[in-house]
Parts: sequence; structure tokens; C-alpha cells
Amino acid sequence: MRTDRLSDLVVGAAGNVAGAVVDPRQGFNMLRSAVSSRTVVTVAAGLVVGFLLARATRRA
Repeated sequence: MRTDRLSDLVVGAAGNVAGAVVDPRQGFNMLRSAVSSRTVVTVAAGLVVGFLLARATRRA
């Protein structure tokens, strides 16, 4: 993943979330179309890794 596009990705996602607040039906459709399966897998993997790291540091 290119890091120079990361800010564009974050701003786009924030805009889609704001659109979902104003017009839920159209906003969720835009959000669903903007999120690819690769993004979902990346976020899920990050959550799992974060959970495991937090769990390991809590036990130590």
C-alpha cells in the first residue's frame, strides 16, 4: 500500500461517514462501494494483531 495515498483514503472514508449521517441510505451505499474486500481484510487483520498485542502486554 502506498503511504502517500493514505491521507486521501482517510479523508474519503470520513466524508462517506459524514454522508451516512446526513443521508443514511445513500451514505451507506457510498461507503459500501468505497470499501473493497482487501481493505476489510487489512482492517480485520490489524484488529486481530492489536488484540493479540494488547493481550500479551496485559499478561506480562
